[in-house]
Amino acid sequence: MPEQTATRVLTCIQCGKCTGGCPESGKTPFNVRMLMRKTQFKSNIEESLPWYCTSCGACTIRCPRDVKPSEVVIELRSKLVEDGEIPVTIQKALENTFVQKNPWGRSRNKRADWLRKLDFEVPHVSETESKRLLFVCCIQAYDPRCMVIPVNVARLLKTGGIEFGVLGEEEACCGNEIRRIGESGLFEELQEENLGTFTEYGVQEIIALSPHCMNALKKEYGDTGIEVVHYTEVLAKMVEGGALKFPGSFEKKVVYHDPCFLGKQSGIFDEPRSILKAVPGLELLEFSRARETSLCCEGGGGRMFFEVESVYQRNAEVRVIDAGKRGAQVIAAACPFCVMTLEDPATEKGLIVKELSEILMEVI
Repeated sequence: MPEQTATRVLTCIQCGKCTGGCPESGKTPFNVRMLMRKTQFKSNIEESLPWYCTSCGACTIRCPRDVKPSEVVIELRSKLVEDGEIPVTIQKALENTFVQKNPWGRSRNKRADWLRKLDFEVPHVSETESKRLLFVCCIQAYDPRCMVIPVNVARLLKTGGIEFGVLGEEEACCGNEIRRIGESGLFEELQEENLGTFTEYGVQEIIALSPHCMNALKKEYGDTGIEVVHYTEVLAKMVEGGALKFPGSFEKKVVYHDPCFLGKQSGIFDEPRSILKAVPGLELLEFSRARETSLCCEGGGGRMFFEVESVYQRNAEVRVIDAGKRGAQVIAAACPFCVMTLEDPATEKGLIVKELSEILMEVI
C-alpha cells in the first residue's frame, strides 16, 4: 500500500461514519470501519470483502479525517489483483478490456455500430470546428438496452443546434471501473491511449454520456485542459435557453434516481431535475433518499461484472419498492449502470425504468 494511503489510514478515529453511510453495511459482511481498523493493524482481511464495495463514495464524503476509505478499498483490491486472487468474472473483464478496450469483450470494430441507427451523419471529432467530442462509454456502445442512449442524445444535440463529433472505433474504455477494480496499470494504459487520441485531434470539450466516464475523464486524467461535462448539463442549458423545446406531453408520475457518480460525487443534482420539470404533463417525485443521500444501485465499483456471495435484498429492489410507495409510474435515471440494475426489479413490480433521454425523445 502506498505510504500516503497508509498514513491516511492511521488517522482513522473509528467514528463509524463510513459504515453508517455505506449502502452495503448491515446487509452484507462488508464493514468499512472494520476494514480501516484491520488495515491500521495490518491484520488479515478476507479476500472476498473488498469486492462488496460499489465505489459509491459515501464513506469518503462522510469521513471527518479525510481517510478516503473508498480509495483504501481500491488499494486492497490492487494487492489482490497483483497476487492473482480475484474472481474469475473480474479477471475476464480485465482481459477483455486489455484486448478489445471494453470489459464486455465486444469487438472494437463494432464500437460505432450505434451510429447506424441515426438518420443523419455524425462527423469525426477532427472534422468539427468546435472539437466537441461525444464520449459514448462501453456499455452504451455495446449493450442493446443502453445503445439507445447515444442515439437519443445525438438527436437531441442536433435538434438544439449543438455541433459535436465522435471517435467511433478509436474510442477506448475510460477506465473508471478498471481503476476501481484495482488494475491501475491497465487504467494508465487506457488513460494514455485516450489522451493521445484527444491530443491528436485537438479535442477541446467532452460531453460524457455516462457519469462514470465523466468522473474518470474529469477527475482522474489529470489537468488536460479539456472541459468535461455530463450530457444533462448541456441539455439543461439548451432547455433554459429555448434551444430545446418539448411540444409533446408525458402524463406520468416520474421519480428521479440520483446516480452516485453524477450526484453525490459530482454535485450534479439540479440539471436532470430541471430538464424533467420542463416536460409538459410530467409530475416529478422524489425518493425518500435523494440527492446527497441517494441510495446506490450497486452497479459501480466493478459490481457490474461480479456477483457477491451473500444473499440479501438488493438496493435496486429497495429503490423500486420506495418508488412504488411514492406513487411513481416511471423511475428515471441519467446513468446506464443505474438503468441496468433497476430495470429487472422494476419490471417485476410493474414499474418502468427510463433513461432520461428516453423520456425526452417521447415529447420532442
